[in-house]
Amino acid sequence: MAHDDDAGGDPKVLAAKAELREETWAAIQEAGAARFPGVKGRIPNFVGAEAAAERLRSTEEWRRAQTVKSNPDSPQWPVRQRALEDGKTVFMAVPRLAEANPFFLLDPDDLADSPRQASSIKGASRSARTVAVEELDPVDLVVTGCVAVDRSGARLGKGGGFSDLEFALARAAGLIGDDTVVATTVHESQIVDLGRIVMTAHDIGLDLIVTPTEVIRCRRRSRQPVVDWDELTPAKIESIPLLSRLAAERDGA
Repeated sequence: MAHDDDAGGDPKVLAAKAELREETWAAIQEAGAARFPGVKGRIPNFVGAEAAAERLRSTEEWRRAQTVKSNPDSPQWPVRQRALEDGKTVFMAVPRLAEANPFFLLDPDDLADSPRQASSIKGASRSARTVAVEELDPVDLVVTGCVAVDRSGARLGKGGGFSDLEFALARAAGLIGDDTVVATTVHESQIVDLGRIVMTAHDIGLDLIVTPTEVIRCRRRSRQPVVDWDELTPAKIESIPLLSRLAAERDGA
């Protein structure tokens, strides 16, 4: 199943996003930057992910952050590793938010394995405990995975809408504020021309884009505070326990 099969919204916008994903995955392949486990159908792992993580690590935004919320995808594994090495608490989403407690909590002072092992999906099951969104600490830095970005801070994910949902849920719980920095690490071939990425009301905007060779600071965008229930399909709600619970609470209100 494609990640956007259960996505809601304007069909024309969804189609434009799907086309741009295909173009970007092809561009990464053509640049010789694709890396295991591949690029198509996912947040693409890329050659230079470690260099991009090191460049992010050198920023003032990184130095100020004590708590980091990160996506679980392969290209951001080096970011999660360095966060733990630098003594930062890491919250990592359970893939597809598929558990009742949809976040891993990684405490740098209480790891069963090395920061490298503990920050992987497999390692997190040994070193982390799963927590509800209400148990998260306020987040200083959000690290999100992207298929494509532009220099204004627009981002395109893989189509499932999970990053936007995670952000909205944390924002609604008061854990992400106006000063929280949103960053990504990408390969240069993932940067597309301005205007190619259609941003809808619930899409996350980026403050910081980091490649292996460059730090791009973007215009800050407003933070969307709530889940956009109108664009959530019944299939999406049913697949995510937290959304199912919140939907039941809304219906009973």
